[in-house]
Amino acid sequence: MLKAVRPVKSSLPEINTTILPIVILISGRGSNLHAIMDHIEQQQLPVKIRAVISDRANAPGLQRPQQAGIPVHILGYQHDNREQYDQALIELIDQSNPDIICLAGFMRILSPLFVRHYHGRLINIHPSLLPNLKGLHTHQRALDAGYSEHGASVHYVNEELDGGPIIMQATVPVYANDKEDTLASRVLQQEHQLYARVLRMIADGQIHYQADGVYYNGKRLLSALKLNNHHPIHSRDRDNASLTETVSRMDAAVEPPGMVSLRVSDKEE
Repeated sequence: MLKAVRPVKSSLPEINTTILPIVILISGRGSNLHAIMDHIEQQQLPVKIRAVISDRANAPGLQRPQQAGIPVHILGYQHDNREQYDQALIELIDQSNPDIICLAGFMRILSPLFVRHYHGRLINIHPSLLPNLKGLHTHQRALDAGYSEHGASVHYVNEELDGGPIIMQATVPVYANDKEDTLASRVLQQEHQLYARVLRMIADGQIHYQADGVYYNGKRLLSALKLNNHHPIHSRDRDNASLTETVSRMDAAVEPPGMVSLRVSDKEE
């Protein structure tokens, strides 16, 4: 029997925006999927999950969306090669006509065919501060390397493994007595807020993808936005255009068109 998961308490503002249709791909427990569902159920995230797709019929994360009446599809390994699989996956996703496709622990390496088809619409969450620690076992590798900070990143996907323009990151400290599981748990808590925050910003029209990178309110980001849950967002911030107040006291660098680049202090307050 699967254990009940405590809903994630949302710090996002009340909804007053266009609903963003998405499809979510998972392979395992689906904790980020469930966190997104928590934010939606609390009416804090203007997102419609049109489908959940998994490559594994026994993925534990599928039970909750099934119970919630969200269409769930299984696409196993009955194809001759990766390109054939990805073509079938494209056809399945496109039936739902999503604006954004979210990879949330989908453990297949996607072909260039797939990535190109969803160029600028495919996002992924990765448990490290990219571009550091691409690939697997990031928490143990962070410990082995003696990092003082670790975290998670949400990024647009390109054809490079764990590559593509980074939208936002969440940082956690690494403690001297940390083990892989304790560090992983701390990062996962941040992931659950991070993915929802990025989706909210896309739904609000604050985040856009263009050929030369990620844009926030019309300004090109020179470095990733930083999530800071020490400054939760409240409803009164809904119409506040300040990057500092609505996102995080960010370590962001933005490049306004025709203006000198502005860099905000890297120190969190």
